[in-house]
Amino acid sequence: MAICDWPSAERPREKLLAQGAGSLSDAELLAIFLRTGVKGKSAVDLARELLQEFGSLRALLTADLTAFCKPLGLGSAKYAQLQAVLEMARRHLAEQLARGDALTSPDLTRQYLLAQLRDRDHEVFACLLLDNQHRVLKYHELFRGTIDGAAVYPREVVKLALSHSAAAVILAHNHPSGVAEPSHADRALTDRLQQALGLVDIRVLDHLVVGDGHCVSFAERGWI
Repeated sequence: MAICDWPSAERPREKLLAQGAGSLSDAELLAIFLRTGVKGKSAVDLARELLQEFGSLRALLTADLTAFCKPLGLGSAKYAQLQAVLEMARRHLAEQLARGDALTSPDLTRQYLLAQLRDRDHEVFACLLLDNQHRVLKYHELFRGTIDGAAVYPREVVKLALSHSAAAVILAHNHPSGVAEPSHADRALTDRLQQALGLVDIRVLDHLVVGDGHCVSFAERGWI
């Protein structure tokens, strides 16, 4: 049966309008994005099959172009649309974060950094540059690769912070393994960055290590 023949209360679009997006299942949300199904399958049926094939909504959303286009009914246009939606979500979080104090919005800061870093297949070291009222000036990714003394250069972090007249920074990097527990190298690097930035009166407010769905805060552990 086509979705248009379903009772109105069960149609994903009508359900969203009546009850809000949070009331929809992953398959129903995906069906709204797909808009149409394929021969013999409604958009919801197709969405359920895709979720089963990829294993989860997140795995589908982070698939590369080749993997995404392999299942029946999906092509590069749908991939481009989905990537645009994901980028809009990231920018929405960035705008929310920019309007407030990063220190009084720790959950929003975590959500933003998770959205930016958790699905990378390589380590990325980034900075949130803050003004003297701890409002976000800019998010910037500086280095890629292993986080150690050879890969992250304190002078480059200092140069970046000075170029934006930052008064403070929040450091962040991801662990592609999904385990957010900081290493000894992470702690040693943070100490070096604190010392280097301290010479030019720029405070390190926190260092967040991003894992699979959660972050570890150096500040919360009393390491900063």
